[in-house]
Amino acid sequence: MATVLTFEELEVWQEAKRLVKSVYGATTQGEFVKDYGLRNQIQRAAVSLMSNIAEGFERGTNKEFAQFLHIAKGTAGEVRSLLHIALEIGYMDRPTFKTLLESVLSISRRISNFIKYLQNRKSTLQAFPT
Repeated sequence: MATVLTFEELEVWQEAKRLVKSVYGATTQGEFVKDYGLRNQIQRAAVSLMSNIAEGFERGTNKEFAQFLHIAKGTAGEVRSLLHIALEIGYMDRPTFKTLLESVLSISRRISNFIKYLQNRKSTLQAFPT
């Protein structure tokens, strides 16, 4: 297992960053552009998901990292919910929705696994799975 020294090395953070880019791409097209509220909310939620992974890593203990990962997982649920709204009101086509939803679900699973991993470790940061 490789030792991770920065949050940028975490695959889950990298995947979350790709999600942010995809969400911004999807929300700056068509009717989505005109709906400031929904567009802003989903963009902020995606950024928050990624940021909570980074902030938790920087806290320095597994307990605090796991706490921030729980927050990130909750925010992943918010992104999923907002994606459903965007699909239902016609702001997003089904293929885009499916791609983004699969990405969020993958991140959520990774976060869950990471939380379990951290809960089985001592209180200080150790080598993380990449």
